[in-house]
Amino acid sequence: MASISSIWLKYSAPVTFYPLAGKLVPWFSIAAALLFSLGLSISFFVAPTDFQQGEAYRIIFIHVPAAWMSMFIYLVMASYCALGLAFNTRLSHMMASALAPTGAMFTFIALWTGSFWGKPMWGAWWVWDARLTSELILLFLYIGFISLQAAIDNPVRRDKAGAVFLLVGVVNIPIVYFSVQWWNTLHQGASVNMTTAPTMAQTMFAGMLIMAAACWMYSIAVSLVRVRQLILERECRSAWVTDILETLK
Repeated sequence: MASISSIWLKYSAPVTFYPLAGKLVPWFSIAAALLFSLGLSISFFVAPTDFQQGEAYRIIFIHVPAAWMSMFIYLVMASYCALGLAFNTRLSHMMASALAPTGAMFTFIALWTGSFWGKPMWGAWWVWDARLTSELILLFLYIGFISLQAAIDNPVRRDKAGAVFLLVGVVNIPIVYFSVQWWNTLHQGASVNMTTAPTMAQTMFAGMLIMAAACWMYSIAVSLVRVRQLILERECRSAWVTDILETLK
């Protein structure tokens, strides 16, 4: 345990995390590209046609992983902010900020693809369903966090305000996830959960999991790129950052 804690303390500092992130970016980028290629191939060319929804169901291979990521990234961001408040680690707040645009993107994709799925299934692009409405609120939370970060110049105040905003917004995540169980909604129930076997063909399930893994790899890669930029901006007065910037000129 001592070694794990010492490693965590070592890489919680921007000066040591910056070069590590640079080394990890190519690996996660390659993994994302390979997994997306495999996942899309299975999803659109290998997986069988659904006997009820026909070919239109294939949008779920993008929609479901995006919806999962929209919730997971928000929880990860809130966890980082909680760590930042508890241990006063600047890097935790920077990681939360780096993840926010990716989380907002996946939330938008989930809503957008959900509309494409809903049109042939429900006959409407949008309905004020509990799941859709709570997911839309999640998008507003992401936008609100990003806007709040941009509106405050002082880094300390910005970190604390953003952390409080994110932690308060966590209450929306269980509403998004359990809305189809708590209310009588148009949105279909979960085909995948932790307690029962998936209610879909194994090929479909494999394609969905691979797409979800690809989204994770992509999220990590772009967030590491983004946090490296944030580190340079936040630590611009440090000597080690000055040396890096000089080499980039």
